[in-house]
Amino acid sequence: MRFLPVNLDVLMVELDSLKQTMALTNLLQSTINQWHIDEVIPAARTILIRYNPILTDANTLANHIANLDIATGVIVTGELVTIPVHYHGEDLAQVATYLGITVAEVIKRHTDNEYQVAFCGFAPGFAYMVSKNSQLNVPRLKSPRVRIPAGSVALAGEFSSVYPQASPGGWQLIGITDLAVWDLQREQPALLKPGSRVNFVDARKATKKYHLPTAKPDKATINPPIDPQQDLKILATGLQTLLQDNGRIGQAALGISESGAMDKGALHSANRVLGNPINEAVLEITQGGFKAQINGAMVVAVTGAPCDITVTTAQSEKYKASMYQPIQLAKGDVIALGSNKCGVRSYFAVRGGFNTSAILTSCSYDTLAQVGPAPLKIGQTLSITRNSKLNAVSLNEAPAINYPAAGDVVVLDIVLGPRTDWFTQQAVALLSSQLWQVTPASNRIGLRLAGEMPLTRAKQQELPSEGTCIGAIQIPANGQPVLFLNDHPLTGGYPVIGAVCNYHLDLAGQIPVNAKIKFNPIGIFEEFKGSGTDHA
Repeated sequence: MRFLPVNLDVLMVELDSLKQTMALTNLLQSTINQWHIDEVIPAARTILIRYNPILTDANTLANHIANLDIATGVIVTGELVTIPVHYHGEDLAQVATYLGITVAEVIKRHTDNEYQVAFCGFAPGFAYMVSKNSQLNVPRLKSPRVRIPAGSVALAGEFSSVYPQASPGGWQLIGITDLAVWDLQREQPALLKPGSRVNFVDARKATKKYHLPTAKPDKATINPPIDPQQDLKILATGLQTLLQDNGRIGQAALGISESGAMDKGALHSANRVLGNPINEAVLEITQGGFKAQINGAMVVAVTGAPCDITVTTAQSEKYKASMYQPIQLAKGDVIALGSNKCGVRSYFAVRGGFNTSAILTSCSYDTLAQVGPAPLKIGQTLSITRNSKLNAVSLNEAPAINYPAAGDVVVLDIVLGPRTDWFTQQAVALLSSQLWQVTPASNRIGLRLAGEMPLTRAKQQELPSEGTCIGAIQIPANGQPVLFLNDHPLTGGYPVIGAVCNYHLDLAGQIPVNAKIKFNPIGIFEEFKGSGTDHA
């Protein structure tokens, strides 16, 4: 085993085979509480382990894990799922050329061999499937696509998969299926689970229609009923307005990342201003432009990226309100947030909280997974929870970070690893010595960065998909970094050279387009050494 640094509360265990990975995953599930492990994310040859840094440390965990016996363990065989595919993917010819075979032979190899789901990740319902005899091992694209259509059937390395929803990705596209592999309206949202067996069939030659079970849960659990009370009506949403709280911590087994507010400090501060529990859901407003009509007396607060707050009363009187302070509103008032002066995201909270139900443990909307309450629309109404057990309002809140503006240089501390040694020494030095500009292709999934000189790899082989964390700095083949943020994919196949330290993640989530980032490593890249006996 190798024990690699990932972040201040995350380490990675690297093994020799998928079988060893699954065996160790099973063993770790029984020690989570004892060893203060918060989450385990298995992948092809690695396991990402998130732990409580107050109660344990990476070296202690490495010693514990090194003493485990992983000599046995197999993937449990599951049900057989048949997936019809229309083989007209835009990379199909390229795959055939790379393998030195015809397009027809690519389709034949894909349909003649049974696949099995080894693990899930990247996004909800995204299953990594392997086949012993398919001989369809192809590299990922040199630069990932910004958007791949839902249902796309794809290849990367030894794996095949189906993209559950439209998302970024770097896999080679060979076809598309009409079968939904992830659907929150189903009793079991994920069609494919670890152990599932999969047969792909050519849709043109299929002799029968394949469909999903019709059993559905009570719709109220997926789409909670809307309270008829309309305390607040949305008049403008700006670029994007989402409900966000702390996020879905601990849902990695379903292929769901943490998500949640990009600036958790501002989220917590908004709730403290109003006396709410600090994890109460608020509105995350991107680049201002939000406006709402108030239909009943309430107290609100705005935190995060600075913006002008204007209140227009029912008598057409206007006044300015302050951020990080409680704002008393009356029926008929209209509150408007101007454009951000710096930063990216502001947070609008109401005393008592919004009356919304959690979906898979959180009220946050995940833009990659598309899980949670949908983005707000003009004309939508929201109601407030009448909660009598609230704390007093706070008048002492202030911004916890200096919000950057376009053109500013933002310094982010980073931990080197887990794949720093996949890059040349020049590239590792270049990571911290040159500035990286935030491009317009950035969003809640990640910041796409551009530097004058790309980072070059020392190891050119394909990296089996492995777990990633918020703040991971992934380097695609084009050498231009992607800094993963809250809605990032759980697993990825491009090497991660380092990760932004936890205490700078709020700042990273507030860096606007055209600002520049300077990465500051807080130490050298060094493996942890487990001192136990290796039973592998």
